[in-house]
Amino acid sequence: MFGGIWQTTSYLVACKIAEAFAIRDGTMDRTDIGQRTITLRPADQADVSAVVAMVRELAEYEKLGVELGLTEAGLERYVFGDRPAAEVVLAEVDGALAGFALFSTSFSTLIGTPVMYLDDLYVRPAYRGMGLGRSLLSHLARLTLERGYGRLDWYVLNWNEPAIAFYKNLGARHMTDWSMFQIKGEALARLAERG
Repeated sequence: MFGGIWQTTSYLVACKIAEAFAIRDGTMDRTDIGQRTITLRPADQADVSAVVAMVRELAEYEKLGVELGLTEAGLERYVFGDRPAAEVVLAEVDGALAGFALFSTSFSTLIGTPVMYLDDLYVRPAYRGMGLGRSLLSHLARLTLERGYGRLDWYVLNWNEPAIAFYKNLGARHMTDWSMFQIKGEALARLAERG
């Protein structure tokens, strides 16, 4: 887990947000008079219901709301329990909750290092176009490098063209030579029984 609060100020969309951060003693801050204040901070247990609400908003946007199985108890267990499986960083604008990134660690035998895996990146509609998505990803990129991880991975739905264009603009590579597979529910149980 990480600690501290990171604060920056929103510029116009054309601003290079990543260059606007100053890192000092593990915190980022930047203030300009007349600008809105963006704060990035780690979620804590008091944020559980708000994070679940934003995950629900994201699932509805992704047309996956019926598949959503996350509960407040589950998030509390897997993010703040004895063996945390993920971390959450929140983005606030002038103190109002505006977005989040939920991420965890994986390992790549190919590159021989841990890998930061971004599961969810979400900015509420009222706060889009302020650079929050870029700020959250820039923060995760810094964490990836600070922790000595080899890369930052995530998935995007094929139909989400605005997100795909955004990620490509950041320099992310679309991995067309890999296909994602998953197994869950009854199929997972059957596979587990086969030993």
